[in-house]
Amino acid sequence: MKTAVFSARRYDKTMLTAANATAGHELLFIEDRLTVDTAVLAAGCEAVCVFVNDNVDAEVLDRLSRQGTRLVATRSTGYNQIDVAAARRNGIAVVRVTDYSPHSVAEFAVGLLLAVNRKIARASMRTREGNFDLDGLMGFDLHGKTVGVIGTGKIGTIFGRIMAGFGCVVLGSDRQENAVFQAFGGRYVPLDALHASSDVVSLHCPLTPETHHIVNARSLAQSKRGSILINTSRGGLVDTEAASEALKTGQLGGLAIDVYEQEANLFFQDLSSTIICDDVIQRLVSFPNVIVTGHQAFFTVEAIRQIMQTTIDSISAFEHGDALLNQVPSP
Repeated sequence: MKTAVFSARRYDKTMLTAANATAGHELLFIEDRLTVDTAVLAAGCEAVCVFVNDNVDAEVLDRLSRQGTRLVATRSTGYNQIDVAAARRNGIAVVRVTDYSPHSVAEFAVGLLLAVNRKIARASMRTREGNFDLDGLMGFDLHGKTVGVIGTGKIGTIFGRIMAGFGCVVLGSDRQENAVFQAFGGRYVPLDALHASSDVVSLHCPLTPETHHIVNARSLAQSKRGSILINTSRGGLVDTEAASEALKTGQLGGLAIDVYEQEANLFFQDLSSTIICDDVIQRLVSFPNVIVTGHQAFFTVEAIRQIMQTTIDSISAFEHGDALLNQVPSP
């Protein structure tokens, strides 16, 4: 089955090709993001394979449909970049990766927390320049602190369990309570209470209209002064301007993000020789108590291998007319 793979990086090509070894699909790797202008590159492809920063809106889907596309497969769990209703109108099925190593993201979130709290990145840069002074590098013990987890699915629950292992009190907020989260001592509280009580807040919920800017000026004002915010889920969960203001006043004591609301024009590319015109991200990285990484929390061998295999299996199932186990339900 001829498939256009957008936003294809070297690792995508290597590992998707390996997953496709026995399936035998014709994969057309395209480095560009999918947009209304690049959709023409998928002409004649029955399927397109996309990633988190591709634009799969109604206009793009209309064009893909006219070109013969009948399947959109996203190499991610989240699918907020896809207009699922428009896909359905065009007779295009949408599949995603419903499950891959949840440990990859949870462990990375813990790494970000340790790095921003204990100033590990700053310390490393100093010692490279021969500066071994400790001034400005003091953090706090995580043991005995309260950690709030917003979104207690697989990833959030694993993150919570790790933090419980550090000796933290773990609070959770979710529309649906998870018995596994409660089994290790996680306790559910209202969202406002979670913000007010937590020394650390970590986001692990999907981006939906309800969760857009779930962290905003109001919630930050209610938060425990000096708390740390971690986001490895979706950039749109955080009102970045509000977070910047909270950092300026000290209301927010630290911020570590692997995702960013306007990341589509920045992440997954080398911009080191260009001028970045995004003033918000430039201001963020200027704070000494902020760490920004480029959407790499999922990026482990185990996770990528599973993502690619699931994607190929979904394309094969569509080609053979089998049930699509990972199909995104219509809204």
